[in-house]
Amino acid sequence: MLILWLVALVGTNVLAQAAGSNFSNNLTGGAQPVQQILNRAFPDQKGSPAQVVITSSGPISAASVQDRTTMMVAALSRLAHVSEVVSPFTAAGAHQVSADGHIAYVQVQFDEIAGNLPQAAVNKVIATAQSFAAPGYHVALGGQAISLVAAGKPGPSEGIGILAAIVIMLLAFGSVVAMGLPIITALFGIAIAFAVLDLLSHVITTPTFAPEMMAMIGLGVGIDYALIIVTRYRQGLAEGRNPRQATAVSLATSGRSVVFAGTTVILSLLGLFILQLPFMRGLAVGAIAAVVLVMAAAVTLLPAMLGFSGLAVDKLHVPGLLQNAAEPSHRSFWYRWSRTVQRHPIVAGGAGLLCLLILIIPFFSMRLAFTDAGNDPTSSTTRQAFDALASGFGPGFNGPLIVAASVPDGQRAAVEGLRAKVAATPGVVFATPVQFSASGHDAVVIAYPAASPQSAQTEAIVHALRNDAIPAATAGTGVAAYVGGETAGSVDASAYLSSRLVWVIAVVLLLAFLLLMAVFRSLAIPAKAVIVNMLSVGAAYGVIVAVFQWGWLGSVIGIGATGPIDPWIPLMMFTILFGLSMDYEVFLLSRIREEWRRTGDNSSAVADGLAKTARVITAAAAIMVCVFGSFVIGDPLHVLKVFGLGLAAAIFIDATLVRMVLVPSIMELLGKANWWMPSWLDRAVPNLGVEVDVASLAPAPPPADAATGDPVETGRPSDGR
Repeated sequence: MLILWLVALVGTNVLAQAAGSNFSNNLTGGAQPVQQILNRAFPDQKGSPAQVVITSSGPISAASVQDRTTMMVAALSRLAHVSEVVSPFTAAGAHQVSADGHIAYVQVQFDEIAGNLPQAAVNKVIATAQSFAAPGYHVALGGQAISLVAAGKPGPSEGIGILAAIVIMLLAFGSVVAMGLPIITALFGIAIAFAVLDLLSHVITTPTFAPEMMAMIGLGVGIDYALIIVTRYRQGLAEGRNPRQATAVSLATSGRSVVFAGTTVILSLLGLFILQLPFMRGLAVGAIAAVVLVMAAAVTLLPAMLGFSGLAVDKLHVPGLLQNAAEPSHRSFWYRWSRTVQRHPIVAGGAGLLCLLILIIPFFSMRLAFTDAGNDPTSSTTRQAFDALASGFGPGFNGPLIVAASVPDGQRAAVEGLRAKVAATPGVVFATPVQFSASGHDAVVIAYPAASPQSAQTEAIVHALRNDAIPAATAGTGVAAYVGGETAGSVDASAYLSSRLVWVIAVVLLLAFLLLMAVFRSLAIPAKAVIVNMLSVGAAYGVIVAVFQWGWLGSVIGIGATGPIDPWIPLMMFTILFGLSMDYEVFLLSRIREEWRRTGDNSSAVADGLAKTARVITAAAAIMVCVFGSFVIGDPLHVLKVFGLGLAAAIFIDATLVRMVLVPSIMELLGKANWWMPSWLDRAVPNLGVEVDVASLAPAPPPADAATGDPVETGRPSDGR
């Protein structure tokens, strides 16, 4: 088995290196009618614009500044994929000098939209422009094409997350071998997943940050899955089974739960295909590949590694830290905690619910929109260009709106009237003169809003142009005008994604309900799981709104400017978080159901199931929180910060308030109703149970008397009531 995984690791990576990758930056659909007009009638403007922003310590009009700028314009004009360069010292670029005379920008027009430009071509433009920087002549570059390439490189997040996982597992196991096995297993799966994603990027639109997101998810679930199997293996050894029997039991119990939990994550991610957006499919496929591979490693490679380690799994241990692998006694913290919740379910459940509801409150003010370069790190060239343009010309110069029109014969005057209406729209500070095509049948006006691209005011301007200004100016003229460009395209994509959120949620909830019903043969358990998981996801939404939109603790984690939440993040978060929440639900409930089937006593089954799984669930959650949280403090990319914080907050909330408090409280109050299912439905629904009769699979030898070695009678410990 180890040889097979080594061959797969080497083979996939050799193929990936040979084929290379083809990641894309096209995250919005744009406004198609505008793009069609530009492609047809204005080929020099069909691509994305970029700005080379010059900040001079002296007057921009100084001869030395003009000479250096002229040389830079000439150098940029010769580069590949650059169709036009407009100097601020020409008639066409007269509006590109700020009122105070210290800031100007060179307009660079690419021949492709930002998402389709080769990164090498954009990097060449950046390097060429920055080569002209000199004392008193600062150069920064902005625009979507620049932002997608240079806004920030991934940080050392994976390394920070792995280091945190090592520390937590050393504390949880105390054994270096037991700690190392989950790390090795997860890294095997992730390494192959990276290669697979490189290959898939040639056939699926895959964002450039997809590998980092895949690593975030894969490391979290991969280490967790292996941790749970290793924990059950050590428990089997502690019960007196030999390594082969302990491995069989761990796979038949925890391994079965891992496969079901991983399948739930995959099914949740498949809900993203409802969106029919290429980049969302790319993100979903990358995450699915990571989950499939780390899950496969956990149930194939990990047992092989357990075969190598055998009884030595605890041999190499840290003095004083080796943890007892046996099930918790009634003196353990989690045993006492389970009985506390059992005795006071209303108080415990009410307190947990109140905390969740408080955390959910910010969610109701969530605003979805694509963020702009104002959220980039202050050290990045895109943030510097954004701030300089906002200072010299106003924030809206970072997000111009393109108004393109098809013009019938004899309607030039109507287009001039359209330009006047656009310029008079509240919130528009400047509109360029009308530019007609060579045939005269197409025209373009560029409008600059007063507010930044991500602001609600800019979104309102787009709607005002489409709903008021354009219809009023073109009524009865035959002129067909449209609002497009990157900013308007982001507004359209945000509206589309927001409208699809409810459908994704509905599909994922339905699948989760049906799966849990088939596994646990109950109606109450899946209904409860759907409700509490929705609460934990809502609380995570509330946390990211409070931090990234309201600015709470923003300076601590370096969020840049406050702003909206990128509209694809809640969708992606929901599918992943719901799947991960199901992981803990399955691990907890499968043990509770095992106790229920053994005793028939719901109250003791809930308490014992919680006591026996709490330590591993909290350790697994702590690892996930550290892995996801490392992307908040260790990564400069804004979207990964938002995503990492949302996942970390949700897992922390789910593993503490939900699994340790709310779920056992509700199940204690429901009593035997937890396990009720109509007989006709029980016959109709296929049985996907994850539990197995451990005693028949590999019976544990009875414990022996320490003095005589003879078997002794053992009784079930009191429930403490």
